[in-house]
Amino acid sequence: MNPSLATLAVIVAAYLIGSISFAVVVSRLFGLPDPHSYGSGNPGATNVLRTGNRAAAVLTLAGDGVKGFAAVWLADRLGASWGDAALATAGAALAVFLGHLYPVFHRFAGGKGVATAAGVVFALSLQLGLGVVAVWLVVAIAFRFSSLAALIAAVCAPALGLYFLGKGPQAWALFPISVLLVWRHRANIRKLIAGEERKIGH
Repeated sequence: MNPSLATLAVIVAAYLIGSISFAVVVSRLFGLPDPHSYGSGNPGATNVLRTGNRAAAVLTLAGDGVKGFAAVWLADRLGASWGDAALATAGAALAVFLGHLYPVFHRFAGGKGVATAAGVVFALSLQLGLGVVAVWLVVAIAFRFSSLAALIAAVCAPALGLYFLGKGPQAWALFPISVLLVWRHRANIRKLIAGEERKIGH
């Protein structure tokens, strides 16, 4: 197959992988309501936790993270076989994230993308992943706002990507991912400004 077509196929496959909503899949397996129908309406682990089923929430979190990791890891391995790993990996990183945010299988109503983005950064680089998690932990412990920690980690991710990955396409793919993460948390930003955001443990 032509390398350009192969790269495009990998990117499309990554988007389809991202479009699998584990919040919906796990909820069906556990006999829970569709996560779009209650709470925030967000198909993610936090909303699934509102049902009181912690196992379902943990599985949702793990599934969304693993799909981000798997799509990028597979793209890297496949891209290397035709000499275009950097572009295939960068494309897959953005595509799997977009798939989670705007899943074709669920009328483009997806989650906020934190777990999937975490899977992506760990697949790109262990050091990068640990760096982003460290930022999240520091902010979360200091301020006890999960959303604020996610926002600051998202903003720091591109700079950390340039440091750990260099100036290749994989690092630049983190910039739109960061912007989209912030955009998807706009409701949380409004709550933080208004002093209405719940702290961790509340």
